[in-house]
Amino acid sequence: MIALNRLGSSSAPFVLNADLIKTVESVPDTVVTLVSGEKLLVRESVDEVVDRVKHYRRSCHEGASDA
Repeated sequence: MIALNRLGSSSAPFVLNADLIKTVESVPDTVVTLVSGEKLLVRESVDEVVDRVKHYRRSCHEGASDA
């Protein structure tokens, strides 16, 4: 799960299941497209989203190797 912020919203961050991400693109705002086809506009850059997904996946693999 990764925390993101919706573009144009001052509300609290939301948490997204990183496994549901199909694509992340900058057009020029960052658009996260989910496997369902839903599109989310977020404040984070493409690089930030990718870094958060990488960190999430690393943490999952580290946890699995501890078991």
